[in-house]
Amino acid sequence: MPIDKREYLLKKKQKIALGGGQKRIDKQHAQGKMTARERLEYFFDDGTFIELDSFVKNRCTNFGMDKLDLEGESVVTGYGMVDGRLIYAFSQDFTITGGALGEMHARKVVKAMDAAVKVGAPIVGLNDSGGARIQEAVDALSGYGDIFYRNAIYSGVIPQISAIMGPCAGGAVYSPALTDFIFMVNKTSQMFITGPQVIKTVTGELVSAEELGGAMTHNSVSGNVHFIADTDQDCLESIRKLISYLPSNNMEKAPGGQPERDINRHIAELDSLIPDSPNKPYDMHDVIGHIIDEGSFMEYQIYFAKNLLTGFARINGKSVGVVANQPNVMAGCLDMNAGDKASRFIRTCDAFNIPLLTLVDVPGFLPGTTQEYGGIIRHGAKILYAYSEATVPKVTLITRKAYGGAYVAMCSKSLGADMVFAWPTAEVAVMGSDGAVNIIFKNDIDKAEDKEAVRQQILEEYAAEFATPYKAAERGFVDDVIEPHTTRQRIIDAFAMLEGKREKRPAKKHGNIPL
Repeated sequence: MPIDKREYLLKKKQKIALGGGQKRIDKQHAQGKMTARERLEYFFDDGTFIELDSFVKNRCTNFGMDKLDLEGESVVTGYGMVDGRLIYAFSQDFTITGGALGEMHARKVVKAMDAAVKVGAPIVGLNDSGGARIQEAVDALSGYGDIFYRNAIYSGVIPQISAIMGPCAGGAVYSPALTDFIFMVNKTSQMFITGPQVIKTVTGELVSAEELGGAMTHNSVSGNVHFIADTDQDCLESIRKLISYLPSNNMEKAPGGQPERDINRHIAELDSLIPDSPNKPYDMHDVIGHIIDEGSFMEYQIYFAKNLLTGFARINGKSVGVVANQPNVMAGCLDMNAGDKASRFIRTCDAFNIPLLTLVDVPGFLPGTTQEYGGIIRHGAKILYAYSEATVPKVTLITRKAYGGAYVAMCSKSLGADMVFAWPTAEVAVMGSDGAVNIIFKNDIDKAEDKEAVRQQILEEYAAEFATPYKAAERGFVDDVIEPHTTRQRIIDAFAMLEGKREKRPAKKHGNIPL
């Protein structure tokens, strides 16, 4: 009796859809994890996901691999729509050989990456894999190399987003590290080069997988990861949200949202946000919240380098990248981690045509031997490089302190800021009034009978003259000193004026950022 070819196809596809089988699917669910296909179905708009290469199989004959029936090669690839926009994705299937990557697994991923670049669409990788498939030896390693190469070559061309949704060890961690954004799911995902057992054997250290490479470790300590989620579903929702702030490729602008009905409305709360005492902290989140469209701030690296805030937002419906000092933490000083966090974010925004809004309240770079020995010069220079290199519209607002080299680093006019605003509370100077008076007027104070009274008088006179934004405005380094309640209106206007900005850099192969 002849085989019903259509029925054969349907049965084969049903088998492929089961991955490693129901028992392994149940185990995945028991661990609080979705399967590879469930993740893709949840991520994409309903009914839009199109799977590709579902019939691909491995070609390995070592160690009985040719006897195994590994449907789909432990990764699901394809494309679909997210809010009506084309997105490519791959999702590793832990139910098949623990999601291990072999030659054909890698080839499926590479094919999806190439297709995404060809049509100018973002690519999202959902990682849940034990690493390289040992049986395939150098073929597996070469597969990783093919992926790494494309991560690097396609960097800045299309957004590349990685989600760590299970184990990710050894060479597997480098592809996510090369992408633009990394998400991790708390408690169910880990990422490390060498696991706890290897570390115990080599160094004698005892550490759990969660302590070593868990989501909070990488979000708060190493800074390797940019976002954290509580569940698979939360993670996928967050990726969808992130995509809404990004263009599909480097030739486009991010899609717009709902514009402000009244762009001239004043925000009275901003007039009283800055404390009277220059040494009293306040939360820069409050300033950001009043300037941007309500509820639109998606913070980036929220647990890392908390002295500097970064994130995506909308202003009058349009995407912007926000970089801001946080006076609530370390008085807003810049340190090594802040240098890495800021420069990475600035360069990401510039690569994808997202304008930059910088909010400044910075007393300086963090002093100390730990910072100096750790290379704060090099780390701080990254911010200088990133801002100078960026050609997107750059608007800066100085709310209070802007001292010394840190003032220059925070997108000053000298680094190419297109528009610099300052509040009347701004203090643009080489250093704070106390330090300046102690240096400049040392001899006068030392000669006085009542040293403290003379010092206090000089300090008050100096502060009234120099602890203001007006000297910088006189030199043209501040374009306008504005009333705080007009800030949103003025920033909307500035970005609207800068929409047609065109700026070219000297021809070169590439610059050499201080790494």
